[in-house]
Parts: sequence; C-alpha cells; structure tokens
Amino acid sequence: MEPLRLISFGYLHLPTDAEGNPIPPHADRIEDVRDRLRDPATARDIPDLDGFHLKVQDVVINTRGARELIDNLAAYAMLPAGPDTIAIGCAGGKHRACALTEILGSKVRGLGRDVAIEHQHAHLPRVLKTATS
Repeated sequence: MEPLRLISFGYLHLPTDAEGNPIPPHADRIEDVRDRLRDPATARDIPDLDGFHLKVQDVVINTRGARELIDNLAAYAMLPAGPDTIAIGCAGGKHRACALTEILGSKVRGLGRDVAIEHQHAHLPRVLKTATS
C-alpha cells in the first residue's frame, strides 16, 4: 500500500475562485472541521500554541466528535482501495487541523501504513477575525 498523504490547512489562508470560495488542496477526502469541532484557540493558554503541541492535541481530541472522526478517517485510510490523500481544514490551520492531522498520522502508522504529513498553514500567525470579516 502506498504511503498516505495527510494535509492540514486553514481555509482563511487559501486562494479563492472567481466567486470568492476558498480552493482547498486536492485530496480524495477533505474534512472541514470549522463548524464540526469547537475552536481550541478560545481555551485558556492555547492561542499561542499550535497543533504540534501535546496540550493542543489533548484539547482537540477531547472535543466532542473528534475521536469518532479520527476513528472514521483511520478506517477509511486502511481500506484495501483506500485513499492516497486526506486533507483536514479548520479556520486558520494552526490548531484543529494540525492537531487532528498529527493524531491521525500517528494512528494510521500504528495500523501499519506509512504516512507523509504536510502542514500548509500551521506555521502562520493565528488569524484573528474582525466584526466585518
């Protein structure tokens, strides 16, 4: 089985099409967790950290629905005709998407599949939305 490519990204950093819709990275499956999982950046002591940090990963994985999502994606990744690429996006790509991608990568490796991870926006500053954005 080919290595699984996992991509984390932030919708607020993506280029847009003519209608202003963000253009996510190409993947066999794209998970948009913006509305699905609570933003951990609102938790105390988390905003300045990123999804590589174990504290952020702990907050994210303990958010309602996160474990089920990881289990579902891991099962999908291990199918005989499984995906080549899975992408996970949140608002800025720094917390939820990065943490979930790292957690998923670890789980899939534990199941015996090689994984390559690309974090497109985890290194960028946190995106602060204004009342007009």
